[in-house]
Amino acid sequence: MVEIIRKKRDGISLTKDEIEKVISGLVSGEIPDYQMAAWLMAVYFQGMTDEETAILTDAILHSGTRINLSSIQGIIVDKHSTGGVGDKTTMILAPLIAAAGVPVAKMSGRGLGHTGGTIDKLESIAGFSVDLTVDEFISNIRSHGIAISGQNEHIVPADKKLYALRDVTATVHNHALITSSIMSKKLACGADAIVIDLKLGSGAFVATLEEARHLGQLMINTARRMHRKVRVIISNMDQPLGYNIGNALEVKEAVRTLQGKGPVDLMELCLSLGAHMLILAEKADSVDEAHSTLQELIDNGSAIEKFKEFVLSQKGDVHMIDQVDLLPKSAYAKEVLSSWTGYVQRIDTLEVGRASMMLGAGRATKESTLDMGAGIVLNKKVNDYVQQGELIATLYADDRSRLDRVSGIFNKTYNIGSSQVEEIPMIIEVME
Repeated sequence: MVEIIRKKRDGISLTKDEIEKVISGLVSGEIPDYQMAAWLMAVYFQGMTDEETAILTDAILHSGTRINLSSIQGIIVDKHSTGGVGDKTTMILAPLIAAAGVPVAKMSGRGLGHTGGTIDKLESIAGFSVDLTVDEFISNIRSHGIAISGQNEHIVPADKKLYALRDVTATVHNHALITSSIMSKKLACGADAIVIDLKLGSGAFVATLEEARHLGQLMINTARRMHRKVRVIISNMDQPLGYNIGNALEVKEAVRTLQGKGPVDLMELCLSLGAHMLILAEKADSVDEAHSTLQELIDNGSAIEKFKEFVLSQKGDVHMIDQVDLLPKSAYAKEVLSSWTGYVQRIDTLEVGRASMMLGAGRATKESTLDMGAGIVLNKKVNDYVQQGELIATLYADDRSRLDRVSGIFNKTYNIGSSQVEEIPMIIEVME
């Protein structure tokens, strides 16, 4: 291991055998954490070639159980988001794509920090179970065309160990490590094709278009080497997606979107991501054709009915979908009024996400308890006109002291000026 660390420290490419030894030694416990931390830091500074990244991805993929979905007919498509604020696209896209006859198999994670987790959001629906066995996971896909489960500890155990070390050694933001983590999990769950929603902006971990393109191309190259199809959509996260931020609040907005009543930005992103999912699944030949198919499924009620079928199949209370007011609510609410008059020129999306976490909608640590009703409903977004004293957002929490603390800083997340600004498009670039 010392020799492998030295090679990578000096910028020398590692062989397949060496990378596989690192991952097998990590899982078995043969390689101690201090040597793995040194290796991660060497990778962080020296990077990895495309070939090394693909080998690392494959080694992590084979470190545990892989779900065999070969008994499911059709091309199985998955979607992954790199994380954002108000991102409830999985709850919309999974049933929408399943309603189009494309099987969707997804393992999702929980939220940590300013980004929310799909699993947490779905658990705000009473009774909803994310703890599916592999057999239940496959059975639900076969019967309903859709299953979303929490991450199984037997799937890619190397990734779980690696991520825990990356988190405490400041080596998270390395493109080879990010790519191998995402792709190994997706491929272990049986996906044939994957659409990556790569967020760019103040609420994302990717700050520049150049960085987004580099990461996107590495994901595509890795997928090709592993004989999988991937498309990367670089999307705008310079302001929260939609208007609702928080677990039950986002379920409500997802339901409205599936009913055709969702915010314009959220609908645009879902239709764009969904269109590429249908194309990869060979259910459409063009983006326009796919858009039309998806819009029709929303308009004729098929999308929301598939969502209710999905909720029922995972033991959720479907009455909460028919009557969203039955979803969890926080005990207290507080309105935030604007201190200025003018146009909203910028929203500090990262700080909005942190504010939601402070209200109880997210986790400061892995042990934090969630307030399922907590969060934020925005009333104003970029280029909206606002007058001094006008409502810009409503905060929700079960703890009054949290409301007071967050409301005191929330106004600062909005920059308001005398003129409108040029808006960044929702879909910045499509890479394939």
